[in-house]
Amino acid sequence: MKRTFSKEFKVKACELVIKDHIKPAVVAEKFGINKVMLYRWIDEYETYGEEAFVGKGHLRSDNAELRKLRKENEHLKMENEILKKAAAYFAKHPADE
Repeated sequence: MKRTFSKEFKVKACELVIKDHIKPAVVAEKFGINKVMLYRWIDEYETYGEEAFVGKGHLRSDNAELRKLRKENEHLKMENEILKKAAAYFAKHPADE
């Protein structure tokens, strides 16, 4: 059965290694986790800081913003196509005056 760990647990383990200069093997043994997993956590923590360990289904703020901008861009492209088609239609069929 796969164990899951909270963000606080991972941050605490990483800080013991980074800030308190305790060897990763000691921290891994103390917390009952695999040393390789701890190294992955440390790498992620050093890379993303407080944005590390967002959890399943969640995005870091930069990824969330990128996804939002892509969605908005797609919406604007659709609107642009609709306006082009409408302009072409009204150019062919001018209003009766």
